[in-house]
Amino acid sequence: MSSTSNHSPAALVSRSLWYTGPERTEIRTEALKPLPAGLVQVRSVFGALSRGTESLVYRGLVPEREFERMQAPFMEGIFPYPVKYGYSTVGRVEVGPPSLVGKFVFSLTPHQTLYQIDSKDVMLIPSEIKPERAVLAANMETALNAVWDAAPGPGDRIAIIGAGVVGCLVAYLCAHLPGTEVTLVDIKPERAGIAQALGARFSSPEYAPVDCDIVIHCSASTSGLATALACAGDEATVLELSWYGATSVSAPLGGAFHSRQIRLQSSQVGHISTSRRPRWTYRRRLSAAIGMLNDARLDVLLTPAVEFDELPAHLPEILGQQSDALCCLIRYP
Repeated sequence: MSSTSNHSPAALVSRSLWYTGPERTEIRTEALKPLPAGLVQVRSVFGALSRGTESLVYRGLVPEREFERMQAPFMEGIFPYPVKYGYSTVGRVEVGPPSLVGKFVFSLTPHQTLYQIDSKDVMLIPSEIKPERAVLAANMETALNAVWDAAPGPGDRIAIIGAGVVGCLVAYLCAHLPGTEVTLVDIKPERAGIAQALGARFSSPEYAPVDCDIVIHCSASTSGLATALACAGDEATVLELSWYGATSVSAPLGGAFHSRQIRLQSSQVGHISTSRRPRWTYRRRLSAAIGMLNDARLDVLLTPAVEFDELPAHLPEILGQQSDALCCLIRYP
């Protein structure tokens, strides 16, 4: 093992964000044990809140039947509460192999200032990708898996409903396909500039394109799902990427839905797309997603950072349904 400095016992104190009840959070302190062999010690630098999933955790809307499947890789506690939740952290390795010490790494760890983790569970961030942008890795992995599931092709007309972070990243990836006509659809007209920056068109729901070859729904709303079905051409695929938690959703499956033979398919990042599953591992997929962040245009998705110690005070606004935030950046002390 190698270290850049001698660490006092005080350096082995970690502070973490816990969801303790419906719309209640607190920062807890814990002492870390001496670093076991094979693990690395990482001090967090930046993190990100996943507004979609974490708002459901925050409000206690994770269905009981989904408690096991909804566990984040390094979550502590038990649903519904209390839980230490989150899965997007960029930190600097303080103790570990010489090849990693001092380097920025990404991990699917909760919101905490200092953590110890197996070296195989951190991903080295290439030096050309700034650490702030690297917090998008988990969302980019979700978007990549969704694009695999939807299987768009060159020249396709593609609509993405919902210009949240994942929807924007899906649009960004689809816009890289030659000849595609990619439209990002959202109720917020201020997202038009973001769509343009990512290489996509923008539309409000009432002017959304029709006869699309692929439609990907990311808005987590009943109205958004209706828009997605209306955008689909005959025999087209509508990929449902939203997760609604315990909320019931109605879908307009009457009218011409059956005669048009629209295919409604779910997508979830917990499974590698069937088109890649025989060959890809989770680590390979995450590594590919990180590599796709080497584009400064993606910085348009980052909001001004919130200091970690101020998170409990800001979460009601950040996770509120009226929030305009995209990638909610966290800065650690």
